[in-house]
Amino acid sequence: MDSRHVDLLRGSDPVELGHRLKAVRLTRGLTQADVAGDAMSVAYLSRMESGQRRPTAKMLVEIALRLGVSVEELLGETTHREVDEIRLTLDYAELSLESGEAHEALTHAHEALARLETAPADALHDRARFLKARAHEALGHTDEALDELEGLVGGSSVSALMRATAGIALSRVYRDSGDLAQAIDTGERILADLTESGLDSSDEAVQLTVTIAAAYFERGDSGHAVRICRGAIAKAEALGSPRARASAYWNASAMQARRGDIVNAAPLAARALALLSEGQDTRNLARLRGELGRLQLTLDPPDVEQARQNLEKAAEELDWSSAAPVDKAWTQLGLARARFLAGDLAGSRELTVEVREMSDGHAPLAEAEARALEGQTYAAEGDMAQAAAAYQEAVHLLSAIGADRGAAQLWFDLAGLLEQVGEAESASDAYKRAAASTGLRTRTNAPARTLV
Repeated sequence: MDSRHVDLLRGSDPVELGHRLKAVRLTRGLTQADVAGDAMSVAYLSRMESGQRRPTAKMLVEIALRLGVSVEELLGETTHREVDEIRLTLDYAELSLESGEAHEALTHAHEALARLETAPADALHDRARFLKARAHEALGHTDEALDELEGLVGGSSVSALMRATAGIALSRVYRDSGDLAQAIDTGERILADLTESGLDSSDEAVQLTVTIAAAYFERGDSGHAVRICRGAIAKAEALGSPRARASAYWNASAMQARRGDIVNAAPLAARALALLSEGQDTRNLARLRGELGRLQLTLDPPDVEQARQNLEKAAEELDWSSAAPVDKAWTQLGLARARFLAGDLAGSRELTVEVREMSDGHAPLAEAEARALEGQTYAAEGDMAQAAAAYQEAVHLLSAIGADRGAAQLWFDLAGLLEQVGEAESASDAYKRAAASTGLRTRTNAPARTLV
């Protein structure tokens, strides 16, 4: 052992050193007796692992040899080889995630984190945690994803850019889970930190801005959301970054669509798609392609064939990307609607069943829309009883969502569909719920004044 390692050993924390010794031994699948051999007693090794004794330089070299690792690793120094191996494991995790193998990605992330316990490297540790969070999000494990992302956002040693990247994901997950206030608060807090750090003109800042805008829009502050998005587009254009511009155009398109301005929404989405195609972000490219397909179905008249092509391509890309169940469910719903508009009623119904299976409770609004569409296929066939049953199931699913801007349009659509099958009372209730979901409430009349 050279003098530098001797100095490191003298200054090492016996408890931390013991923890590394034990962690490496367990990783190798060895018992204390295997490591001790005839060089030391098991009791002596046990005291070292518990931090009660610090090994001599000679003993540490012997232990490293028996464990099959370097002295540097036991002393907490990460070797270049170890760093490269961990980085490769994380590359595999990212590749698995982008290929739609979220379970495999999670396994690789866990493996990297386990190795980082004995080979500390902050940047790799943060990346491993972020990939772990993304894998949980793709698997629909919302709470686990939030826990990891909150830890990254609140970490004191996390870099500003990683904090921003994690903040974008955190705000998005909160928004998708319906916690809009938290999505906005989290996003704005991190955006303020980026501005203070001089990173307010970065790609990450633009993406975070439009993520916040989307949450405002979902909450019903559409005017404020559109203003935020316009500012993000201007900043993205100044940056000249395809990714930032695509993100800004995409969100602006979604907001225009939700306001009913499909004519202007579709070109924005097409422009975002062209920009995003320049990069390698498979998941977002597929999501945007699906969004464009759904917009094309709402044009007057609908561009069914072009929409079908975009939606089928999106579904194919989502199958081998890191897409969450929510993304896949909405794309499948778009395909079901395309089949309905093309007159393939049975095929449309088959896809609505797949929507519910894909969602599995993670996208209740998509499930409700699928039920409503299923009812429309029955009504088109003249089976009003089956149609009414499907509409009532959609009502049941929507009722569990509560007052939500995204549900308002479906409540309104359901009201008209329920009227068509003779469910007048349910239709009246649906109209009221549609109004409530947009924020409208019945006014309390002022008490009548009497003349004296």
